Amino acid sequence: QVQLVESGGGLAQAGGSLRLSCAVSGITFSIASAGWYRQAPGNQRGMVAAISNAGHTNYLDSVKGRFTISRSNAENTVYLQMNSLQPEDTGVYYCKTWAYGHESWGQGTQVTVSS
Repeated sequence: QVQLVESGGGLAQAGGSLRLSCAVSGITFSIASAGWYRQAPGNQRGMVAAISNAGHTNYLDSVKGRFTISRSNAENTVYLQMNSLQPEDTGVYYCKTWAYGHESWGQGTQVTVSS
């Protein structure tokens, strides 16, 4: 059974930083791609950042230069470093992994950025 457990969310002021972590179990993490998705109130869930099993990254335009996704296959963990946070970054952040047509989601962690 695949489990993804996010942590690191919370309240930050505009211009501040937060680091999200997602601990993955139940799969061979090194062969999976992973990503962070965000859902703001009233909006659909959308991709913020993704990283392939080879380490290639992709970002939502609005977070480029501010957010960094990384992974540790040794620790079965994917990270999202968020700097220069803005109020529009507020939302529930979900971790996702996918491999060979199977995808799994975490329960989400709330990030709130105050102006």
